[in-house]
Amino acid sequence: MKTLTIGDLKAHVPIIQGGMGVGISLSDLASAVANEGGIGVISSAGLGLLYNKLSTNFGEASILGLKEELRKAREKAKGIIGVNVMVAMTNFADMVKTAISEKADIIFSGAGLPLDLPSFLQKDSTTKLVPIVSSARAVRIICEKWMSQYNYLPDAVVVEGPKAGGHLGYKENQINDVNFSLEEILPQVVHEVSLFEEKYNKSIPVIAAGGIYTGEDIYRMMQLGASGVQLGTRFVTTDECDASTAFKEQYIKARQEDIEIIKSPVGMPGRAIGSSFIQQVKEGIKQPKSCPFHCIKTCDISKSPYCIMLALYNAFKGNFNNGYAFAGSNAYRASRIMSVKETMSDLMREWKEKEFFSKK
Repeated sequence: MKTLTIGDLKAHVPIIQGGMGVGISLSDLASAVANEGGIGVISSAGLGLLYNKLSTNFGEASILGLKEELRKAREKAKGIIGVNVMVAMTNFADMVKTAISEKADIIFSGAGLPLDLPSFLQKDSTTKLVPIVSSARAVRIICEKWMSQYNYLPDAVVVEGPKAGGHLGYKENQINDVNFSLEEILPQVVHEVSLFEEKYNKSIPVIAAGGIYTGEDIYRMMQLGASGVQLGTRFVTTDECDASTAFKEQYIKARQEDIEIIKSPVGMPGRAIGSSFIQQVKEGIKQPKSCPFHCIKTCDISKSPYCIMLALYNAFKGNFNNGYAFAGSNAYRASRIMSVKETMSDLMREWKEKEFFSKK
């Protein structure tokens, strides 16, 4: 089994649990994955809602919430803990600063290009910076900007294909186009990254994400040049996942045809499990009257079809009349809730079996 090395961090199992908000991947899930040798990731999205008892100010509660989640993860885990921070969030800078000051091992950042991410590092910072991209062009732009302005290169790169759950860095007409599939884009990103590795003599592992569900999928991605993989959907149906049981059961009940592409107030398409709420959004009857959180930079209350923060928070609690579950394209394959330990063990077994039979 190949170790995933990101700077001076070593994950003995090259599996990253993707950050999932609101409240789906917090300290319980992240610490469980880290304890199995992978990299656990806390989502910083919407923490102000989850921790509104600590402060009525959404921004302040988000900072206190992230500190608390990192503290709890550290208590439970002996492995690597990261934080996912979306560029599209208005409190992006606050969440990045907090993650760095609290010594999170890694920041994963997507939903936009994190062009100024290295500007938040202090001289004594140990946090690694990992952008999430959907093309070789995006990697090039980030690497060139980071080098020219900050003399810094990404410590790793996550390339996310269009089969991922949640927000997608693709236009709607690209989602089912084979030219934009992970299998096509991954080798392009690996090549682009190799040019910077060679030029600056730095190792930058590429991590494949989006629609990876089995050990067989992991094996395929490694064959295409990935140093590791990121999975979100597979970890939702675990005991340790921080979401409500009702949320997990949405995955178990879902059929393939229930998973659809929706429009998000973030301005990007997203993949979710259909619900009565999504149907009402399509009919235009969920338009918000006011904006209580100002959580997304691009969200225009006069044009927004619904409040995404409330919709995801409601889903996290199991209220699907007023929310929906983001999910990857393979969510319908979930059949039961199991432990993270068993999930990781299954992934490793599937991977080894594929490797064994491929060599025959």
